[in-house]
Amino acid sequence: MSEAVASSPFMKSYIVWFNRIVTTVIYMVYPALLIMLYLQRETIPFSRGLIPAILIPGISFVLLSIFRHFVNSPRPYEVFDLTPIIDKKTAGHSFPSRHIFSVFIIATTCFYYYPLVGVLIGLTGAALALNRVLGGVHFIKDVVAGALIGIGCGVVGFYIILPLFL
Repeated sequence: MSEAVASSPFMKSYIVWFNRIVTTVIYMVYPALLIMLYLQRETIPFSRGLIPAILIPGISFVLLSIFRHFVNSPRPYEVFDLTPIIDKKTAGHSFPSRHIFSVFIIATTCFYYYPLVGVLIGLTGAALALNRVLGGVHFIKDVVAGALIGIGCGVVGFYIILPLFL
């Protein structure tokens, strides 16, 4: 798929631009959420707000990174000997996509506190997932798994485990 996109200079620059901008914006949303939860500490206690918003994504990210290290799945540009549109030099560690996992754990975290923001980030994450496949740095299975694991960790953390402690 990425070879068809690579033949168009406009699409190549769009893929690179979209990846850079969306990743940056979404990763800025998470610290903004943490700041908002800190500022709302009088209405949302730390045990319901800031602490789970840090621990659930953080623990999930570490566990996913450990899993990914042991799986060490090759990237499309390694398997098909192509030049990725998105600049990436990493060998392996393709499955699951940690970029997409991060977007979806952030989306689920935001959804817990601000549902509309969570939905918007989730929709943007779906577009980013497609972009990373077209950019040649992930297979479809990588981004789908990253999204599902991110959503699953968020749901388990916020809607199953957290209520047990409240």
